[in-house]
Amino acid sequence: MKIGIVTTWFERGAAYVSRQFKDILEEQNQVFVYARGGEKFAIGDPNWDYDYVTWGKAPLTHAFTDINLKDFEKWIKEKQLDLVLFNEQKIWAPVLLCRELSVLTGAYIDYYTEQTVPMFGLYDFLICNTKKHHSVFDWHEQCIFLPWGTDTDLYRPENGVNEPERIRFFHSAGMNPFRKGTDLLLKAFSKIQGEAKLVIHSQVSIQSFFPELEQLILSLKSQDRLEIHERTVGAPGLYTKGDVYVYPTRLEGIGLTILEAASSGLPVIVPDYDPMNEFVDSSINGKVVKIDKFWSRWDGYYWPQCEVGVFDLTEKMQFYVDNKLSISQFKADAREYALLNFNWKHNTSSLNQEITKIRQIESKGFSEILIKAKNYDQKLFQRHKKSTKKLFSEAIEFNYPRAFMVIKKLKSMLRS
Repeated sequence: MKIGIVTTWFERGAAYVSRQFKDILEEQNQVFVYARGGEKFAIGDPNWDYDYVTWGKAPLTHAFTDINLKDFEKWIKEKQLDLVLFNEQKIWAPVLLCRELSVLTGAYIDYYTEQTVPMFGLYDFLICNTKKHHSVFDWHEQCIFLPWGTDTDLYRPENGVNEPERIRFFHSAGMNPFRKGTDLLLKAFSKIQGEAKLVIHSQVSIQSFFPELEQLILSLKSQDRLEIHERTVGAPGLYTKGDVYVYPTRLEGIGLTILEAASSGLPVIVPDYDPMNEFVDSSINGKVVKIDKFWSRWDGYYWPQCEVGVFDLTEKMQFYVDNKLSISQFKADAREYALLNFNWKHNTSSLNQEITKIRQIESKGFSEILIKAKNYDQKLFQRHKKSTKKLFSEAIEFNYPRAFMVIKKLKSMLRS
């Protein structure tokens, strides 16, 4: 079978999700990637730029996940695709185009609202990687549940590491430290008693993100209790810089770093809220933190956000400081639990067989959903229009890249 994956394709969590699916599917199929235009491209990056990747043309609007339909249709026909799997697709037009072309469509479930849930019936099949997502979409007649996992060979503990002099708590803040709960972690860590250090990996400036915490950050740094790495780091990341992974996130579709950290041999501390707590057994591989409050997100995402209690977060972290002499065993238990439960190849061993059973769902009774999906798109297209000047500029850049660069340099020289 010839399969296409439509996705973000650069150093980002969503792209790693797509890559994991690609690796499994290509064991028995020919797989191609369509990197959506309008997002960041990794052209020339040896980690992402391969011959199976097509870098999509810029779409006609700024609407997130909009796709240039002419370019997309050309890709489908050139690759002679039988099936297209969409990752984090919010615009419905490409899905409807696939149906018109009699190409099977599937969605990896991540983002949805109460309004869009029924529209997922337009897909021929769905893939859910958490019990939480599956509970929303189990009405779909071809909904596949595959527990999430990770590459347990890539994410692994360091060999021959000695007992630490102090417990190192590691945290990944990514591109959005607020969503990841980095502010809550800093406040909780400042209350820890005993020998401990907090190591944070972020792709943005933590101090700029939380100006109100500047004095706390500077104080912890001056005491050599805080170490921050602000740069993009590819897999397998910086997990081996820690002994315990702390992730007081406010909202997750899955929580990729939880499994990566666990596979790297780190006990994990997460909110007692799904899907995060789906990956933690408090008696074996970590701790869960009590939730202080829930509230809805501004964009109407189906599930509410959560916020852990700083006091309980401090207590859960303090446990590992007080039991430092047992940290080697805690880490060994975390790794063993990951090998048993988070092995991606094992968890998806049935996927290729499941794919062969997928049939195109009949369009009977689709009229109402089709109208809703098209209206949904139109509202986003109107809200995120591109100017004629922008469209012309993108056309020149794509069709005449050298000329575009010359014009860009000339403009820069004239401004200076």
